[in-house]
Amino acid sequence: MLAHRFFQAVIRRGKLGVIYADGSRHDYGREETPSAVIRLADKATEYRLLFNPKLAFGESYMDGKLVLEHGSLHDLLAIATANVASVEQLPIGRLVAGAERVLRHLRSLNPVGRSQRNVAHHYDLSGELYDLFLDSDRQYSCAYFETPEATLEEAQEAKKRHLAAKLRIDRPEMKVLDIGCGWGGLALYLAKTTGAKVTGITLSKEQLAVSRERARAAGLDDRVSFHLRDYRHETGRYDRIVSVGMFEHVGPAHYREYFDRVRELLTDDGIAVVHSIGSSEPPSGTNPWLRKYIFPGGYTPALSEVTTAGERERLWITDIEILRLHYAETLRHWYERFQANRDKVKALYDERFCRMWEFYLVACEMSFREMSQMVFQMQLAKDRHAVPLTRSYIDDWERPRRREKAQHAAE
Repeated sequence: MLAHRFFQAVIRRGKLGVIYADGSRHDYGREETPSAVIRLADKATEYRLLFNPKLAFGESYMDGKLVLEHGSLHDLLAIATANVASVEQLPIGRLVAGAERVLRHLRSLNPVGRSQRNVAHHYDLSGELYDLFLDSDRQYSCAYFETPEATLEEAQEAKKRHLAAKLRIDRPEMKVLDIGCGWGGLALYLAKTTGAKVTGITLSKEQLAVSRERARAAGLDDRVSFHLRDYRHETGRYDRIVSVGMFEHVGPAHYREYFDRVRELLTDDGIAVVHSIGSSEPPSGTNPWLRKYIFPGGYTPALSEVTTAGERERLWITDIEILRLHYAETLRHWYERFQANRDKVKALYDERFCRMWEFYLVACEMSFREMSQMVFQMQLAKDRHAVPLTRSYIDDWERPRRREKAQHAAE
């Protein structure tokens, strides 16, 4: 049985039981934890796992062809991520991995029209869906957990505060550009806490409508404006630029173009902060299942790719912070909220959508816990003197606002 040989070769960490289409069961791996048992519905599923495991694994789970009989989805995907290197050592694995590396530029090409279509695929889903698992501010990016006990709302507030501190908005008349502004939460926070004039740009029509309504409801539409616009079409000059969770959609073929626009849009003493998922390993391809179903055109950059592109556009990298497990914790919170509202999600879409989404959330969490995924916050400037010599200014800005927030919560 070819599938049996495949699992024998691949499962080295953890313990996986497989019930095949003919009813036979075999156990693989020597370690007792994590452990899970799956059932493969038919021979076609067995063969698909052989020839394109990274794509077929998620698809089979979505379609109900790979059924979890024992253990949790976290257990199953912990086994999968722990053994992904073994998959890549197989002849077919080496072939697919090599093709992904070679084609990563082509598959992540994001000219203006394609960028908007890719964004619509994910971010123009029902707003009600995002309300069912995100925090109340709809922050759809890595939170910042200052303590392990922090709630999701507290951690997302801390993320916004941390970014604001790095931006050093010290004059109310400063102009700020938020590239990929989401549902407007960060832009509104910056305007409210610093008095800055903030422009947010997005490619999502749904996010644009929500952002504008939020600004109006908060009485901030005189200081915050939102536009449906690609960053390549933005004009003017800004004292500060921030981009959160958007750089993953740029693609390596466009990195120099991106940093060129940042440089052109920044004032001579300006500061930019880019917050993005990244990889601690050399450049590779995007997981084919994630690219097909969740983020078409998406690509997780190696840090080396990003720093090189910034250097070529003559930008000073004035600070880099690596957030290692913060996104794993963020995804854990999202998954728990998603599961608590699963019936509501199913009513919006269907069972296959629910299985796709829970697979996405748990697989991404495991990639941060077990693989090379991380988040970086990179601060950039044209002038080496744009920020102080030490990082103490960050905590100096955050400390009183953190204390004020705690006092309000206690009242």
